[in-house]
Order: sequence, then structure tokens, then C-alpha cells
Amino acid sequence: MKTVKDYFGSLVFDDRVMKATLSAKVYASLKKTIDEGAALDIGVANAVADAMKEWALSKGATHFTHWFQPLTGITAEKHDSFISPSPDGGVIMEFSGKELIKGEPDASSFPSGGLRATFEARGYTAWDPTSYAFIKGKTLCIPTAFCAYGGAALDKKTPLLRSMEALNKQAMRILRLFGNDTAKCVRSSVGPEQEYFLITKEMYDARPDLRFTGRTLFGAKAPKGQEMDDHYFGVIKPRVAAYMEELNEELWKLGILAKTEHNEVAPAQHELATGFPRLFSYTEKPVMRMIVFTRLTRYIMRRSRISLNQPGACLVFFRVAFSRLLWYYTVP
Repeated sequence: MKTVKDYFGSLVFDDRVMKATLSAKVYASLKKTIDEGAALDIGVANAVADAMKEWALSKGATHFTHWFQPLTGITAEKHDSFISPSPDGGVIMEFSGKELIKGEPDASSFPSGGLRATFEARGYTAWDPTSYAFIKGKTLCIPTAFCAYGGAALDKKTPLLRSMEALNKQAMRILRLFGNDTAKCVRSSVGPEQEYFLITKEMYDARPDLRFTGRTLFGAKAPKGQEMDDHYFGVIKPRVAAYMEELNEELWKLGILAKTEHNEVAPAQHELATGFPRLFSYTEKPVMRMIVFTRLTRYIMRRSRISLNQPGACLVFFRVAFSRLLWYYTVP
């Protein structure tokens, strides 16, 4: 039987995979780019792209996408296959460093906060090597930033990266004033929590507000508010525990540290906490969790694995995410 250690991060092109698939020289150069912000050589990019492609193909992937988060509140992706025509009428599998580093999606229909007119369609995705690529379905998802031609941020990731760089610059200045000459950079961490509700499909279908908006807009006031101490940290029900078990497995495959789970205060409210990952992944990990939440819930609704032969046991969720703590630490 496989243990968590065996399959944790199995769908992620993480540091372990890079060490195993890249030459020592390429790996060292890429790590310098990730850790110190050094310029990325095109030769290194080509080597990384080839290793990433071979790894993705071994996982059953057929397409790749620059995965980014425009100002729409959801993710965006344009899938391109690895195939290219060969002279004999067949196909070969190709993925270049140029395709890895930059993409040019049509940005005319994405919100820009009034930065430009909609007919100015040029927008660019740029690979963020600090965030690991991962497999979703049969697609290699490459986390990217999304910017306009003039550098204006059109997504949620670019301001985060710029903020991290500003914090790093000023924190390093203070460390040097205090006599620390060994630290190379300062990294930020954040502790996100995911709170969600699990309700029966019959109840969900009976509520137009939940179906159309994903939240409660009307209805009688609950008989109890935040006084549900009998539910808070209470024993997790078997069908909810089964859902959490499968959810953890899917998240662990994506390298997401699903660490803490418990009942929350309100009836049918639950929480998932993931420790304190690096801040650069904060724009992605909560969204990845939401994707897994939704996909797994729909899958269970079709398969009814956790129904326990009881009516109304198929579960649907809606949720809220927030951050609890932000700290900074040095990387020697």
C-alpha cells in the first residue's frame, strides 16, 4: 500500500523532480534564478522545458497551459498540445524554452481596471519559476504572471511578486545594518485557512440563492448563531470524514500541505488549514484547493462513493478563505 510520502507531490514538477531530470549545471543555474532572482538563460530554459515535457508526458499529459489569474476572480488557461507535425505525416512531441518562458494570450476581454482600452489586446504571460508546474487532468499547468506590454499588472500574481521583492529589498537593507552579512534573501510566508460548508444535494437544489450565487441570500435566521459549541471541534461524521480523506489525497498529490481539519462553529461548517507555505504560492494554492474541492464534490456526486446507502448524502460546498499570519525569515 502506498503511503502519503510515496505520492505526495506526485503531480508536481518540484525540486525533487528537477534534481532527478536536470543536469547539475542546469539545476544550479535554475536554483540561482529561483533563490536570488538571477537572469534566466535561454539554454537553461530549453533544458527545463524538455525535462518538464518528458515528465508531463510520463504522467499522461497531452497539453500545456500558461496558468494565470486575471482580475476576473477565477483562473485563465489556454491549452496547447505538445504535438508538432513530422515530415512523414506523423507527429513529434515538442516544447521549447520560448514556449515555457512567455505566452501571448488575447487580453482584450480581461478586466484591466481602466488601465487601457479593450481594443489594446496585447497581454503577456511570463513563467514564474518560483512556483512549481503541476498536472491537472491531462494538462501541464505552468504558473505565470500576466502583464500588459508596458508592464502594468493585469493579474493578482504580479503585484504579489513585486511586493515580495520590495519587502526583500528593505528587509535585506535592515539585516545589513544589523551586521548580518550571510543572508541572501528574505522570504515571506502566509498561513491560509479554508473554511467551507458541506450540505446535501437536495437542500442545495432547493435553494436558488445557493445555486445561482454560491451563498445564502435569504432564509430564516438560524436558531443558534456562533454558540454551536457542540459542533465546534466535535466528532467528524463518517461521510464528512470520507470526503476529507479523499480531499486530502488529491491535495497531497498536488503538493498542497493539507495539515489540519476539524468541524467549525456553524452546522455543516468545516475547516482545512495548510501550514505556512511560501507567499509566492499564495495566489495559486487557494485556487488549486477550490478546483479540487469542486472537482471532487462533483465526482462524488456522480460516483456516490460516500453515500453509505443513505439519501441526501451527496455533498456540495461553498466557502470562505482567509489568512491568519504573515511572517518573514531569512534564507542563508
